[in-house]
Amino acid sequence: MSDYAEVSGVGELEDGAMKAVSVDGKEVLLARVGDKFYAADNRCPHLKGVLSEGTLEGSIVTCPKHGSQFDLTDGHVVRWTDWGGMKLSLAKAMKSPRPLVTYEVKVESDKVLVAKP
Repeated sequence: MSDYAEVSGVGELEDGAMKAVSVDGKEVLLARVGDKFYAADNRCPHLKGVLSEGTLEGSIVTCPKHGSQFDLTDGHVVRWTDWGGMKLSLAKAMKSPRPLVTYEVKVESDKVLVAKP
């Protein structure tokens, strides 16, 4: 069984909001979509943009640095960059698409807990 760390109170994050939290010294993105909470690495696996400074639409987080998108439900890549043509081909050749690492989240009483990395 994984060890969990308390990172937030349920009422501290509104629906559609996200923030950076620390889990055992690691920077983690915490997001709320409806009554569900999601946690993932806060740095984009492409160019290390800070995802908590990006945008959230449903469960899709968009990196503010270059538009990469990831689904927080499982971390899969929705879009590697918002670039097109040759620039996109070069971006994929230099650093192939990788999913976002996600972490288990559970809610106990009014506390949000994230599995330690």
